Amino acid sequence: MIKTDKGFQGKVALVTGGNKGLGLAIVRGLANKGFVVLLGSRDPQRGKEAAAALDGDVRPVQLDVTSQGQVDESAARVDRDFGRLDVLVNNAGASTLTFHQFDHLPKPTEETADDMRKVYEVNVFAVVRMTNAFLPLLLKSEAPRVVNVTSKRGSIGEEGAWVGQPSMVYSSSKTALNALTVHYAREFAGTKLKINGAAPGFVSTEFNNFRGTRTPDEGAVVAVRLATLDADGPTGAVYEDETKLAW
Repeated sequence: MIKTDKGFQGKVALVTGGNKGLGLAIVRGLANKGFVVLLGSRDPQRGKEAAAALDGDVRPVQLDVTSQGQVDESAARVDRDFGRLDVLVNNAGASTLTFHQFDHLPKPTEETADDMRKVYEVNVFAVVRMTNAFLPLLLKSEAPRVVNVTSKRGSIGEEGAWVGQPSMVYSSSKTALNALTVHYAREFAGTKLKINGAAPGFVSTEFNNFRGTRTPDEGAVVAVRLATLDADGPTGAVYEDETKLAW
């Protein structure tokens, strides 16, 4: 059982890709626990509309995670406004379907090296960009947490992870994300910083043309739980609900 604690009033969390779907549900879950939540969104208008529709202290932040300039500017703003960051949720994601009009999950032979570059830019490189930029602020927190939203599809050892026809590009990007999650966690092992992966399950969102079997709020539970871990909680692991995944 993963433990959480109370008393998050006034703590600061940043969620990338927070204006819709799973990201919006994560924002809502953290706001309901008392966090000041910075809702990251590429489109500033959509970010404002999403934040305005939620209860709690939710503040929109224009943030394209593929832009080093915007990431650095956001980190500087958080530093000026709060002097620290308590939680970073790397939720923004992409798949081959983001860039093509496939009406099915593409076969490996239908995907290209260019597809891989585009998807990895969001799912892998942007996580490194965000984590490195915000680490100085996270280390100023009393209980810093990083949650990387991944997928069971990123597992190469979990039974059932390869059922069906997953996208080669998307799945491999999440495998890479799981690996870098472990590497960051190893560097900060023994410190107060905890870095984990959250696998939300097959969530029904625009990302998969609403084919999922779980609601965004159901999928968000694991990310919110990992964002609010006790000091004795795990680090360097990937969880789907309460289950630690093998990968």
